[in-house]
Amino acid sequence: MAAQVRLLENRWDEAHAAGLDEPGKLLYRSNLLGADKRITNYGGGNTSAKVTETDPLTGEPVQVLWVKGSGGDVGTIKLDGFATLYQDKLDALKGLYGGVEDEDRMVGFLPHCTFNLNPRAASIDTPLHGFVPFTHVDHMHPDAIIAIAASKNSRELTQEIFGDEIGWLPWRRPGFQLGLDLEAFVKANPQAKGVVLESHGLFTWADDAKACYELTLDVINKAIRWLAEKIEGKAAFGGAVAQSLDPAQRRAIAARIMPEIRGLIGKGERKLGHFDDQAAVLEFVNAQDLRPLAALGTSCPDHFLRTKIRPLVLDFNPANPDVDAVVAGLEKALADYRADYTRYYETCKHANSPAMRDPNPVIFLVPGVGMLSFARDRATARIAGEFYVNAINVMRGASSVSEYQGLPEQEAFDIEYWLLEEAKLQRMPKPKSLAGRVALVTGGAGGIGRATAERLAGEGACIVLADIDAEALKSAHADFAKRFGGDVVRSVVLNVTDEAGVIASFADAVVEFGGLDILVSNAGIASSAPVEATELSMWNRNIDILATGYFLVSREAFRLFRRQKLGGNVIFVASKNGLAASPGASAYCTAKAAEIHLARCLALEGADAGIRVNTVNPDAVLRGSKIWNGEWREQRAASSKIEVSDLEEHYRNRSLLKLNVFPEDIAEAIYFLASDASAKSTGNIINVDAGNAQSFTR
Repeated sequence: MAAQVRLLENRWDEAHAAGLDEPGKLLYRSNLLGADKRITNYGGGNTSAKVTETDPLTGEPVQVLWVKGSGGDVGTIKLDGFATLYQDKLDALKGLYGGVEDEDRMVGFLPHCTFNLNPRAASIDTPLHGFVPFTHVDHMHPDAIIAIAASKNSRELTQEIFGDEIGWLPWRRPGFQLGLDLEAFVKANPQAKGVVLESHGLFTWADDAKACYELTLDVINKAIRWLAEKIEGKAAFGGAVAQSLDPAQRRAIAARIMPEIRGLIGKGERKLGHFDDQAAVLEFVNAQDLRPLAALGTSCPDHFLRTKIRPLVLDFNPANPDVDAVVAGLEKALADYRADYTRYYETCKHANSPAMRDPNPVIFLVPGVGMLSFARDRATARIAGEFYVNAINVMRGASSVSEYQGLPEQEAFDIEYWLLEEAKLQRMPKPKSLAGRVALVTGGAGGIGRATAERLAGEGACIVLADIDAEALKSAHADFAKRFGGDVVRSVVLNVTDEAGVIASFADAVVEFGGLDILVSNAGIASSAPVEATELSMWNRNIDILATGYFLVSREAFRLFRRQKLGGNVIFVASKNGLAASPGASAYCTAKAAEIHLARCLALEGADAGIRVNTVNPDAVLRGSKIWNGEWREQRAASSKIEVSDLEEHYRNRSLLKLNVFPEDIAEAIYFLASDASAKSTGNIINVDAGNAQSFTR
């Protein structure tokens, strides 16, 4: 077993580090440590260095503490993510400290210690670094260490594994007093190289950046080896009592359950979901001790701040997979969870506690299937899942070598509802207009589709790009991921005339984001020919894509919207030609007219469920359009008896406003119809054609 253990790798590059100053080495060390989630989770832990700087006021050398700023992530931090404080001013705060009741007041003094007007806010962990009398300090949340720290006899285990090299301190909420405790420990134990904090994490220190980095790795690797030896041959979590379903079944069940959950927990604020069925998750959800361990809650503060103190375990038997029964029982399961969370709040609250926050669970565990996590945005939902995987790893280790213990409810509450934590939440920027929404855009790799997806993503929506052109879709996906982040965009190759493909694409969207709020039906083609020269295949192709395809994606969206019970939004991208006949394009015009009338019918059917259906009619959107890159451009030029090169000017002059219409103009109209700004509009048509009297709707 021990030979198979994957230890942390020393990735320090001496040649690279040689060219760095002390802040640069701190940044390098931080990014290396944060790159491995076994060392610390996203946003967890912090690093510091005490650096000699030139005081901008006196010109004299002065010691400055560089420490990860509030809310940062060591894996992705840049130099501007570190707070900088005068060390002597930080030390002087000890004279102002009046005891643990002074914790919140002391945080208010940290800005007065700022060096060189650095705008980066210092975190509550600053004293923990500042008062340790070593140049470099690492504070990490490694799974292997927290497994020991969260064990009932963690002090004895720490001594057994590390001897006097690494000490132990009892649980204390992070803050000024814990910084003083660390300082006192170092003075009393000069031989120690670090300390394990009960139910929290690891501190290590050294006077050299590389030495501190290597010490941190060595301590964690020692814990990893020790745990591996102790656990070898033992069944994790009491052994398996359920078997995992195959991957396709797991994904299908997640797609069935996630919109139902989203609908029940997202009425006040829309939530986005994440599905995780990795091996560590399945081992836990299938285990005999799943329910008792889950009920104990998580230990490390970073864990439960992201996941709530405990998850909701759904009553599901993979040996008899009755998904309908799970769905039917969701409302009661959630009501029971909310009642217990309310009990927790009412039991633990103080006179000045903030009002109770959303009492719904963040983490849902499903035997045989995996873990679902929900939050106000996709990245937060994913990160919450990652944190719970860290918690699973901790519970595995602790319950295998000792007895796992979660953080006591009162301690958990005092952190979750800490006034400083509340102030941080209140400082968060106001959500964008489409935050928490998911939009599926067909024809998403084309000019109008890409412009629409960009507009919606810019307002906070998550995007599923669907297109039949695999290469263009790949390019669009990469561009969106780079600009908006990998959590925001997914893509699916889709032929909208393929019924099975449409159904599968919606299921994929649900698994990736938890549900759907907006359908932009934009897939299109164009054809031009006199009626006597119009072949049946051309006619059928127009009807198949522009009428049948729009029906298929709308039908699937309606099914999903009705399950979610959160309303919904469908926007058809039709055409001026759906209202104004054009010679030599009967197949195209007829299909577009059918599309517009389908939208009217759907508006009638969806109103009782809060599903709005509206249409945008573009005209002559040449730039970026795939349908205008082929024969259609030549055919329309021939129909108007002009040169192809004159087509854009021809359409501009034909319009009442003498303006060209661009993809961004269509996207703006779609955004309006997708947003709450048009909350009282359904069955409407917005012409974006620079003015064409023939296509006036009345």
